[in-house]
Amino acid sequence: MILRHTPGCRLAIALLSTPTVITPMLATPAHALIVYDPSNYAQNVLQAARALQQINNQITSLQNQAQMLINQAKNLASLPYSALQQIQQSVQKTQQLLSQAQNIAFNVQQIDQAFQQKYGNVSLSASDQQLVADARSRWQNTVGGLQDAMRVQAGVVGNIDTNRTQMSSLVNQSQSATGALQATQAGNQILALQSQQLSDLVALLAANGRAGALTEAERAAAAEQGREQRRRFLTPGSGYTPGNAQMFNSGN
Repeated sequence: MILRHTPGCRLAIALLSTPTVITPMLATPAHALIVYDPSNYAQNVLQAARALQQINNQITSLQNQAQMLINQAKNLASLPYSALQQIQQSVQKTQQLLSQAQNIAFNVQQIDQAFQQKYGNVSLSASDQQLVADARSRWQNTVGGLQDAMRVQAGVVGNIDTNRTQMSSLVNQSQSATGALQATQAGNQILALQSQQLSDLVALLAANGRAGALTEAERAAAAEQGREQRRRFLTPGSGYTPGNAQMFNSGN
């Protein structure tokens, strides 16, 4: 018996003979689905921006505090330069010159005693030798006063070069000061230097005034002594007595 294949049979045979691949379909759980919400995203971005701004503000604040501490440290930094010792040495030098004043020093009691003894009224009972000795002593005081004044002048002039060097150094320190304390200390040292210069000026005026006062006092005392000597010369019985004078040797 011969089997004849109809078109339907051939289709069925083809389907049965072709391997069939069945791909399973997996269902995605509902909780794993990602849903994009534009408004929520914008809000999150805005919050992140605000948080970043707060962090930047905190960083800026910390930087300002650190700079403030640095500035405070600079303001409290001490000046590394000091001219005090040199200024004190200049003052001591001038003081030593004043303390070496001859005969009549810068002492009130000594001045009063000297003027009572040698510059006051001439004693009527003083001998001629005493008058001459007093006049010579007054002359020595005047010369010594003039010499002392010139020594003080020389010392003050000698301090000028030292003061110039100190002033230049202090001005440089003041201009390069890193803080308020250094600038203040440099300014204080400049004021100290100016005080030293003023003390030199006072010493110079005192020495010159002393020399001038001794000169005038000597003149006044000399005038008074001259009047006394003239009185003695003109007083009858104690004045000039004529006598024989021998001008040339009459012997062999």
